[in-house]
Amino acid sequence: MSKELILNRGLFSEIKSLIEQSRQQVAVTVNAAMTMLYWQIGKRINEEVLKDKRAKYGKQIVATLGRQLVEEYGSSFSEKNLRRMMQFASVFPDYEKVVSLIRQLSWTHILAVIPIENQLKREFYIEMCKLERWSVRTFRERINSMLYERTAISKKPEETIKNELKQLGEGGQIAPDLVFRDPYFLDFLKLKDTYSEKDLESAIVAELQRFIIELSTDFAFLARQKRITIDSRDYYIDLLFYHRRLKSLVAIDLKIGELDAAFKGEMELYLAYLDKYESVEGENPPIGLILCAGKNPEHVELLQLHKSNIKVADYFTILPPREVLLDQP
Repeated sequence: MSKELILNRGLFSEIKSLIEQSRQQVAVTVNAAMTMLYWQIGKRINEEVLKDKRAKYGKQIVATLGRQLVEEYGSSFSEKNLRRMMQFASVFPDYEKVVSLIRQLSWTHILAVIPIENQLKREFYIEMCKLERWSVRTFRERINSMLYERTAISKKPEETIKNELKQLGEGGQIAPDLVFRDPYFLDFLKLKDTYSEKDLESAIVAELQRFIIELSTDFAFLARQKRITIDSRDYYIDLLFYHRRLKSLVAIDLKIGELDAAFKGEMELYLAYLDKYESVEGENPPIGLILCAGKNPEHVELLQLHKSNIKVADYFTILPPREVLLDQP
């Protein structure tokens, strides 16, 4: 192969990369400009409709305006889309907030989040989307799977939720309560009606990428059946991960039955060992996650697992009805 051909290939790759980067930057700029336009349109229509305060008038003006704009500018400005713009401006009335929002979320992302009525829930999805850079498809999946309700933070007092979301948004500091979920959906493992803990572990390792997606993107897999030796006795941690933002080792213990008091002692031993022998300078204390097929609220309360840095969560190998999730304590 001639030196000239090698040079041309390298030059082609470099120019191609420059073009792709430029296209991406243009796409982001155009999206931000169009989204701001939609907000301004929605805000102006809302102001006009509120002047009269008559529902019938408001409906007529939006319908008429939609027809006129479609003739001039196409279907992007139909009555249906104008109402979405109005909703966008109503949900996010603050200009500075919108400027910040459109830098990282596309119009399609925003369309997925504006129907959420609870402000804290909405902020949770926005901040997590920005942090983990979810695609629109992933964003919708997270909302439909009730990720907020499955995350520990949703059970906290309102002020705590506000503070932790603020820390995440302003400083990128993520708290464990924003990371760990309950329950976890493991339907992608395709397990049979009866299975052992080994079957569960093997299925997770086989579908490791999808399991990490369910955990969250900052988890890095370290080991399966991590052997630790204490007083000449061997113990095995089912799965060992590292969470980049929490800067903590995460030991996962898989159980096919309900939560038992003995599980706490096992996990405490694992965490103490990891803290003493595996953690490195600058890391936070290890975290334990016990995944079981059922957790009894009274056991969780009396065992006071949070004091030992232990999380416990149910898992479902078949997606449950929405009502089941809403009933989760």
